[in-house]
Amino acid sequence: MAWLPADFVHPTAVPVTEDRHLRPIRATDVDLDYPLVMGARERLWATYGEAWGWPPATMTHEQDRVDLARHEREADEHKSFNYALFNADETVLYGCVYVDPPRKAGADAELSWWTVDDTDLDAFVPAWIAAAWPFTAPRHVGRDLTWAEWIALPDA
Repeated sequence: MAWLPADFVHPTAVPVTEDRHLRPIRATDVDLDYPLVMGARERLWATYGEAWGWPPATMTHEQDRVDLARHEREADEHKSFNYALFNADETVLYGCVYVDPPRKAGADAELSWWTVDDTDLDAFVPAWIAAAWPFTAPRHVGRDLTWAEWIALPDA
C-alpha cells in the first residue's frame, strides 16, 4: 500500500504568519540549518535523541549538508518531508516540521516539529496537514503522545 496517492503534489510554499513560511528544506540551507541545530542541540537531543539519534554531538557542517540532501531527495521521491520554517527572505531559519510515513502502528503519517523562537506551530501544523495532505489518521508525536510512548508502540 502506497503512503501517498500517486497524483499527490506536496506543498512547496506554505505561509505560516505574515513574515514566516515553510518550504521543503534543501542541502543549500546548511549554512542556516547547521548553526541553528547545533545551537539548540541539547534541547533537540532531549526530544529526538532517543528515537532518531539526532542531532549527534559530533555532527559536522558536511554531515548536516549530507543529511539535508537526503531530506531533499526523500521529498522529491515522496518518501518523507522536512519543511524548514523561514523568515520572508529566507535569511533566518527558525525550525522544522517533519511529515513522515508511519514507523509505528495506528497512524497513516507521523508529524513532529520544533522551533527555536516563539513561533507556535501547535495549532498551525495539524490544521495545515488536515487541509493540504491526504491523511485520515496522522499522529502528532510529542503532542498526542510522548516520544517514549511512541517508541513503545508496535512497528507498522
